[in-house]
Amino acid sequence: MINLQKGQRIEIGLSKVGVGLGWDPNPGTGYDFDLDASAFMLGENKKLPQDEFFVFYNNPLSPDKAVESSGDDTSGGNSDGGDDETLTIDLTKIDPRISEIIFTVTIHDYETRRQNFGQVRNSYIRIYNANTNEEIARYDLDEDFSIETAIEFGRLYKRNGEWKFEAMGVGYKGGLQYFVNKFA
Repeated sequence: MINLQKGQRIEIGLSKVGVGLGWDPNPGTGYDFDLDASAFMLGENKKLPQDEFFVFYNNPLSPDKAVESSGDDTSGGNSDGGDDETLTIDLTKIDPRISEIIFTVTIHDYETRRQNFGQVRNSYIRIYNANTNEEIARYDLDEDFSIETAIEFGRLYKRNGEWKFEAMGVGYKGGLQYFVNKFA
């Protein structure tokens, strides 16, 4: 298993991969933390070929049936130390128009609840073999995102016919709509 650094890239070499995302909210903020993991399946132009290639809690399966979301964990309490939300990706089914898949995590209702990633700890994204559950790589978000409310955690991308993964860790101010506007 590889512990990735920001910007590090690895080859995947699998047909079916799982992407697990986990986090622990700091206690005492008064509200549950509802973090949402999403996948944006983009073409060469860095845009969605059609809206349905945006996979999230209201659209849990991509049109090519290649990316599936586990659904929404509204509190981060699904697991102690384990994945809170997962996305399963079958690389053999991905629509030929898709050249990369960006995995994002956003804080639902962050404005009302006055929340940001500075109040979340132990955030990570991990890549595993979906057939054997063997973990391949993990990227722990250790930077201090004190004001950000949306993060591009990582991406799968295709180069010369091979799928690779890159740890990104890029934070933004905004919610899920920020990414929808960026990629639509």
